[in-house]
Amino acid sequence: MNSVAEQLEPGSQPSAKPTISTQLARFVRNLTYAQIPPEVIERAKLCVLDCLGIGLASSTFEFGQKTIAAIHAIAGDGPSPIIGRAMRLPLRDAVLVNGTLIHGLDFDDTHADSVVHASASAVPVMLALALDRSASGRDALLAYLVAIEADARIGMGANGGFHKQGYHPTGLVGAFGCALAAGRLLGLDERALVDAQGITLSMAPGNLEFLEDGAWTKRMHPGWAGVCGITAAAMARGGYVGPSRAYEGRYGLYRTHTAPDIRPDPGKATADLGRKWELMRVAFKPYAACHFNHAFADATLALRERHGVKPEEVAEIIARISEQQVAVVCEPEINKKRPQNSYDAQFSVHFTIAAALTKGRFTLDELEPSVLRDPTVLGLCAKTRYEVDPTSAYPKFYSGEVEIRTKDGRRFVHREQENRGSDAKPLSTEDIVTKFRANAGRVLSTTNVERLVELALGLDRASDLRPLAAALQPR
Repeated sequence: MNSVAEQLEPGSQPSAKPTISTQLARFVRNLTYAQIPPEVIERAKLCVLDCLGIGLASSTFEFGQKTIAAIHAIAGDGPSPIIGRAMRLPLRDAVLVNGTLIHGLDFDDTHADSVVHASASAVPVMLALALDRSASGRDALLAYLVAIEADARIGMGANGGFHKQGYHPTGLVGAFGCALAAGRLLGLDERALVDAQGITLSMAPGNLEFLEDGAWTKRMHPGWAGVCGITAAAMARGGYVGPSRAYEGRYGLYRTHTAPDIRPDPGKATADLGRKWELMRVAFKPYAACHFNHAFADATLALRERHGVKPEEVAEIIARISEQQVAVVCEPEINKKRPQNSYDAQFSVHFTIAAALTKGRFTLDELEPSVLRDPTVLGLCAKTRYEVDPTSAYPKFYSGEVEIRTKDGRRFVHREQENRGSDAKPLSTEDIVTKFRANAGRVLSTTNVERLVELALGLDRASDLRPLAAALQPR
């Protein structure tokens, strides 16, 4: 067996071992419903429910409304439903919009080791293609799981190198998972599934420049990943040929899209495939913010509750965080201390701490313009700084430690080594359903909200997805 170095060596000959693309293709072709443990199915349904609730909430926000209007203006009407709207778009356009809605509030689940929001791209592809193909709920869940398991492993294989090179793994990696999910629902054979992954290599999106000014572009990455994946699968189905070594090749994903000082481990892309279910390590979000900030919100709220710390008493706040997370939520610090919009705020550890300490919570309401301009919140942002934490559990968990120093010399510290919502501190089923009700209730009546809970959690028993799609569209 070739070593990792040999796998990535320029000009090296392909190993006798099947390529990563081939191994993933065989997993997609051979996976059966009977092979999937019941707890994995239950968690998959909760992930789908969570995504649909977030999409419904997003449809009421400015970015959601503008996305829907812009795509409808160029694409026109079609057969595929839009979450939270009594309208339909052409299939790929619906995937783009729905993926943007699901990811747009940064409230969707995350696979920690890969730092990929895989559900945000997998759910729109599953929904649109399952409806188009009249697939059963079980077939739809199989396609969803194919995307999640592939995305998690492909992302882990980069060892953090995608982020460091300026790529957003959710868009970049998500496109490959979507190609495989689409291929599953379209009935592609092994050769075509390999081609689809190779074609995706020339399409995969996701750039981190949005971090500089709070731009909206990150929101669309999962939707565009879905568009790329469906397109690649359709082209492969039609006989279009793609590169066979999409990941480990001389110009494959791991060589061209990772930072030079990071050593990828391509073997992770297929390790324990079909035996260990990475979906069980997907973390649900209790807060609508970058997952890196969640431990800091919980730590701040714990200090506020335990010690009664008031904003006017604070002299300084220190956030201790992994060095690998700094570029996303701590720098450039001048921006993080004065976020220009809600998306800027969601990627600021300074704002998360300041808003939580001031308001005693961190909800969608804390992202309203009035809070972004609140002088008390901004004053605390100015008093907040970060330090690199060598004891962080990142990337397995997103650790966070908050130290508050008061003007009268007191010092309070709280640490969250494992972020809430992770597999170490999982949210309960009731927590997730409660979150869904709060999000979906922004658009739907209580009766319709409960109908969606019933349909999503009964997806494995559904003959098709038409009732679910209908329930997503308010009358």
